[in-house]
Amino acid sequence: MPPTPCSLCRTARALVKRPKTGQQVCKDCFFEVFETEVHNTIVEGKGIFERGERVAIGASGGKDSTVLAHVLSVLNKRYDYGLDLFLLSIDEGITGYRDDSLETVKQNQVEYGLPLKILSYNELYGWTMDKIVEQVGRRNNCTFCGVFRRQALDRGAAQLGVDHIVTGHNADDIAETVLMNIMRGDIARLGRCTAVTTRSEDTIKRSKPFKYAYEKEIVMYAYFKKLTYFSTECIYSPDAYRGHARVFLKDLEAIRPSAIVDIIHSGESFQLEQSVQKGMKAMQTCLRCGYISSNDLCKACALLEGLEAGLDRSALRQKQDNSSAAPTGHRTIPMFERYSNVGVSQPTEGIEKAVQAIEIR
Repeated sequence: MPPTPCSLCRTARALVKRPKTGQQVCKDCFFEVFETEVHNTIVEGKGIFERGERVAIGASGGKDSTVLAHVLSVLNKRYDYGLDLFLLSIDEGITGYRDDSLETVKQNQVEYGLPLKILSYNELYGWTMDKIVEQVGRRNNCTFCGVFRRQALDRGAAQLGVDHIVTGHNADDIAETVLMNIMRGDIARLGRCTAVTTRSEDTIKRSKPFKYAYEKEIVMYAYFKKLTYFSTECIYSPDAYRGHARVFLKDLEAIRPSAIVDIIHSGESFQLEQSVQKGMKAMQTCLRCGYISSNDLCKACALLEGLEAGLDRSALRQKQDNSSAAPTGHRTIPMFERYSNVGVSQPTEGIEKAVQAIEIR
């Protein structure tokens, strides 16, 4: 039986079946359509970027952020976006996971020639995720990590003096978030979680160029490009609530591959009534650390106070006392400053490539 020709160029042999469209394409055509689709997401409407922006790529060393760093570097040159790109990594302090993945990020820094800034939970909060899990257990640790990580990214970006953070959230991630918000009855978050670009007052703009890129295609891109990335999942994530949404989504995808994009479009279609919008809390700044918050104390300060008080899972239900002063002897988060000049890390050697293959057999 003769080999299947590429459905796009009709000359080269098809090596990839795109999970997103079912097209059988050659490697070169796959690279071209993947990069073009990301470019289209970037320039759609008013566009994600402005010429001359300083942009931090949230880099974890995983497949998504590694492919994002590679593709943005390529597109920035190809289409002359005029961006100054940086790598920004957060060290949560997870032994055997984050310490290894950061070595991959350092290797990416060398490969792409991008400045790198690493900010740790221990440096910012005085806690590592290992210590947090030891105190609160594995059941709710992702809540602490999510809150702390979001603020750490903004603070790291402020230290770099960047205007914009881009993350490797892909279509699967966004569809999972839509499902989670629906299951929790949190309809107010649907519009924000499906937006390509978001920005609140006093926070740095964030964008998701991979909004419509399927996870499987990102893996295939990394594999065929032979990119260096870290493939191990977080050791604390198996018990996360997101995992249930992920399993459900994969089952839907197996039946109907377009289900991922369909769910995203459904989330985009939800609109809050004016009465609901008026009832939402106005944003302000945290009295203790100066970060954006809907309460007198931001969630990070409240969680940190609970940890410092020696609470376990009840730290999640820590009541705020509306005081800007932390209890005596408690560690606090430094005051948030939008822009401060801090030097970036120097490149070091990384680890070996970790890739997975998805090929037509």
